[in-house]
Amino acid sequence: MKSYKKELTFNTNTRRAFINITNTVNDCLSESGIKEGLVLVNPMHITASVFINDDESGLHNDFEKFLERLAPEKPYGQYAHNGFEDNADAHIKRTIMGREVVVAITDGKLDFGPWEQIFYGEFDGMRNKRVLVKIIGE
Repeated sequence: MKSYKKELTFNTNTRRAFINITNTVNDCLSESGIKEGLVLVNPMHITASVFINDDESGLHNDFEKFLERLAPEKPYGQYAHNGFEDNADAHIKRTIMGREVVVAITDGKLDFGPWEQIFYGEFDGMRNKRVLVKIIGE
């Protein structure tokens, strides 16, 4: 069995963002040479998410509105966590959107359903954040 690891770095210029990273993960898969196995993609930060969904701007706007209704950024004082930082909402948003994805690899390709894409979700941006891509297989 082979193993491949790569760390990606993101630094958004906004507090929140959704970035399609499917092509980047496909590039990692090509670099790995693995044809059958699994790929794990997860952020190395508690205020970011990796998830699978459709790459449709209206849906992303709906995510933003939904998350902001559930865990509004402001007022900062509404959260017990906000002392040294003002990012309690980002922790909650990450929990809702999930931590990581695992995708099967078949014949050297990500084995997706229709419309599925991999996204990096940033909820407390404007600084460097790492995302781990780990591929195992043959």
